[in-house]
Amino acid sequence: MTITDSRVLRAELLSFDADPGEADVPAADSVRHHQDGALWIENGRIRAVDDYARLAPTLPEGISVIDHRDKLIVPGFIDSHVHYVQLEIMASYGRQLLDWLNDYTFPEELRFASREHAEALSEAFLDELLRVGTTTAQVFCSSHPVSVDAFFAASHRRGLCMLAGKVLMDRHAPEALCDDTLGGVRDSERLIGDWHGKGRLGYSLTPRFAPTSTRAQLDAAGALMRNDSSLWLQTHLAENTGELDWVAELFPGSRDYLAVYEQSGLVGPRSTFAHGIHLDQEMRGRLAERGANLAFCPSSNMFLGSGLFDRQAARETALNITYASDVGGGTDLSGLATLKAAYQVGQLRGQPLTAWQGFFGLTLGNARALSLDTRLGRLAPGMDADFVVLDTAATPLLARRSARCRTLGERLFALMMLGDDRAVHETWAAGRCQHRRDAA
Repeated sequence: MTITDSRVLRAELLSFDADPGEADVPAADSVRHHQDGALWIENGRIRAVDDYARLAPTLPEGISVIDHRDKLIVPGFIDSHVHYVQLEIMASYGRQLLDWLNDYTFPEELRFASREHAEALSEAFLDELLRVGTTTAQVFCSSHPVSVDAFFAASHRRGLCMLAGKVLMDRHAPEALCDDTLGGVRDSERLIGDWHGKGRLGYSLTPRFAPTSTRAQLDAAGALMRNDSSLWLQTHLAENTGELDWVAELFPGSRDYLAVYEQSGLVGPRSTFAHGIHLDQEMRGRLAERGANLAFCPSSNMFLGSGLFDRQAARETALNITYASDVGGGTDLSGLATLKAAYQVGQLRGQPLTAWQGFFGLTLGNARALSLDTRLGRLAPGMDADFVVLDTAATPLLARRSARCRTLGERLFALMMLGDDRAVHETWAAGRCQHRRDAA
């Protein structure tokens, strides 16, 4: 292959090879750290990672070396559950889940029947993701196919790895937002044919949640999954107590909320269930047995008053946990803000999140749960060159706190608590710098 783009970034490098565990000190061989490292990227992939002193003698003469020795490079952040079509209703006051949908979400999503609006919001949303260091997300579009076309087209132009899908919703929503079983299947099949596997894109089947889909629509989504095991699936589960009561009324033949999805064949290793706050341990065990994951959305759970996610209970069943912003019910697209909120939720439950768990979760943990870890989540040869250049002195306060830290773990925790978009110096995806913080 002809080499068209090759360069080296010299910086402190941090990546994970395994789950670091819950202790203050990470498990042996789980962390890969180079204080003065070299990240050699070529044609959108990582060619080599090592200490700079060891790699430098092997580099081609004249290769470009970007000096970021005062920065920390980590793999690109991954957001496992986010609604791009709700970007402009963030910070809307005073509703819990079901009222939020009716008062804010559904009226907003009606706007995405317009291609022009969908295209404008797709670009704005991707700009925001890259600004906060997120290089991959699993994204809810609206029920309009054009909202999916616009999002995938914008992502493809930037060479991003994104998962997304058209919302399937055939009841209990405004008529202009509803599809029907056959129409939703036809739309999904067309979108899968056009976008799934194109470049770095993947299709995620997207029934909004059980109350807005009939059994026939859920069954149809399950049939699509059985016909193509490379597809993903995303939906919501047990976010709000009022929602649980509604599901019990709508599906009296199902023993619990999770069973509604199980009966349609929607629970598997490529399935993401957002929230999962109000589950018992038996239900968590069933999710774990099938390899599914729960998307922990801490800022959204607090903002909408939904409840406090029990992360430790999920880990006790070996259930995959991912980290997500949710937006617009969430308050921030930033992965750092998500970790800060996750720590706060954990403190209220007596299970505080360590920085090791947090940064592992945003990178390799989320990549593994989404079946993307063969290409994303680590700084390692052969992986896609998606990474974030972090500045631990981005603000006066963060700089002061970082200067007092004695260990890498302390610096990561300070970044998790005090960092925001200003700490994201650069965001690289597909080997290209796609965001650089304005020096002003």
